[in-house]
Amino acid sequence: MNYDLIVIGSGPGGYVAAIRASQLGLKTAVVEKSELGGICLNWGCIPTKALLKSAQVFQYVTHAASYGVKVGGEISPDFDAMVKRSRDVAAGMSSGIQYLFKKNKIDHIQGFGKVKPGKIVEVTDVEGNKFDYQATHIILATGARSKELPNLKQDGVKIIGYREAMTLPKQPKSMVVVGSGAIGSEFAHFYNAIGTKVSLVEFLPNIVPVEDEEVSKQLDRSFRKAGIKVMTSSSVERVDTSGDLCKVYISTKKGEEMIEAEIVLSAVGVSTNLEGIGLEETGINHEKGKIAVDEFYRTNVDGYYAIGDIVHGPALAHVASHEGIICVENICGHNPVPMNYNNIPACTYTTPEIASVGMTEKAARESGREIKIGKFPFTASGKASAAGAKDGFVKVIIDAQYGEILGAHMIGENVTEMIAEIVVARKLESTGREIIDSVHPHPTLSEAVMEAMAAAYGEVIHL
Repeated sequence: MNYDLIVIGSGPGGYVAAIRASQLGLKTAVVEKSELGGICLNWGCIPTKALLKSAQVFQYVTHAASYGVKVGGEISPDFDAMVKRSRDVAAGMSSGIQYLFKKNKIDHIQGFGKVKPGKIVEVTDVEGNKFDYQATHIILATGARSKELPNLKQDGVKIIGYREAMTLPKQPKSMVVVGSGAIGSEFAHFYNAIGTKVSLVEFLPNIVPVEDEEVSKQLDRSFRKAGIKVMTSSSVERVDTSGDLCKVYISTKKGEEMIEAEIVLSAVGVSTNLEGIGLEETGINHEKGKIAVDEFYRTNVDGYYAIGDIVHGPALAHVASHEGIICVENICGHNPVPMNYNNIPACTYTTPEIASVGMTEKAARESGREIKIGKFPFTASGKASAAGAKDGFVKVIIDAQYGEILGAHMIGENVTEMIAEIVVARKLESTGREIIDSVHPHPTLSEAVMEAMAAAYGEVIHL
């Protein structure tokens, strides 16, 4: 069959690109070997948030007395029910993609997709049969998988990746999480919240190391207060899985330490899915696990494009989706604005949550600019006090000469819902002064954004 566009991969980049293409009149197909929605909808963003919500509800119930609520009887987490709810949420989202494909007249081709010269996609079905499809344009959106370290090989039973962490047959009594990025920190929080003894190991000096240093230190304090053993400047050297418990040998600043745990979760990053998809045969340039593309995601071979985790840029679902839209709109001659990778929000759904955009304080100072720093703690927020969630703060970085908002870094309840205000403000080139002059509703957590901006100018009221 001939198509205007074939997309290989149905994650947040692939399925969004396909829907936008259909909206713009292209005859479109998506090749997917597994569930529609890719890792994000089925094994990443969505089901993990469902697990985290279950943990939050459990914590609310166990701390109900502090809210003036009496709860009778024994309270305990139902791990199997939590996992089932998470899987049901993921299945519902995947079904939603099927509906959207049907609504937009997008063909779903089940199988493993491989590009060939001449704008051909070869699809191998589950029985090993191969079929060729022709397209004027082909977008690669094959995503990534859990990265394996040579000394931390995953067996899927005792040493696991994020997929197994979402569907363990029973709740482990103890766990070592290796890597404190978003994935590692979220799982460390989830399992600790429902009663698993968790140790979090990070090679770098701070957990969530890409975040502003003050945010990292606040999450470190919150984790330790919650009972997580946080080990920074540490690395797992080897794991002995021969016994009932894993013996995890960790190199620390004080020497080697051995921790026993039922499960070791490797959360040290992701590896891109570039193997076997025809890059060499087609002549598509790639290096160090990334496909080379221009600002509209065109590869060096005419008619072939790539988006998402397999190209340079943040490996985030919302980035892949926007890349897909830009790519398709450019194909259709709509002259889209290229992505500004300096204005991408990043979120981590621990308790407290983390959200950030733009420069950290360190990066801003290293840039040589004169800056103003504003910080407003949630301990001074009426809404945070009422909610019983006073951990955290909003921190903003302002260019002292022009008032440009260089960055914002938030840690606290619901900050992942608040960061978009800064993203839009930066997109519109608003100044810190304009945020101060914009009336924020009271009482809300979002007032902290206005107050942090005011703090940068020495005008904060409630601090």
